[in-house]
Amino acid sequence: VQLQASGGGLVQAGGSLRLSCAASRSGEIVINRMGWYRQAPGKQRDLVATITSGGSTNYADSVKGRFIVSRDNTKNMVYLQMDSLRAEDTAVYYCYVLTAGWRNFWGEGTQVTVSS
Repeated sequence: VQLQASGGGLVQAGGSLRLSCAASRSGEIVINRMGWYRQAPGKQRDLVATITSGGSTNYADSVKGRFIVSRDNTKNMVYLQMDSLRAEDTAVYYCYVLTAGWRNFWGEGTQVTVSS
């Protein structure tokens, strides 16, 4: 599975960004969970939000009520709508896929910078 993320950038605090990630896979691979993690400088990579093929979502407490994860199963796309952005949301955001065979795949990351 190859992942290509886009949509990062520089935004002022209180603003919005929408991240997109396209998953390319061979026909036999079944994608289960998709989502996003982020890593700020000097910190570990942390969960932001994930969504299963059935639409069940999971969010980090810090983004609940501000971020929405969604996916298009027909296109193997996952999205992250980020509203009310804060300076502490600044990080590299990584697209993530978990296959039905319990294999993890990661995208290269897209930088999100929120200026205060």
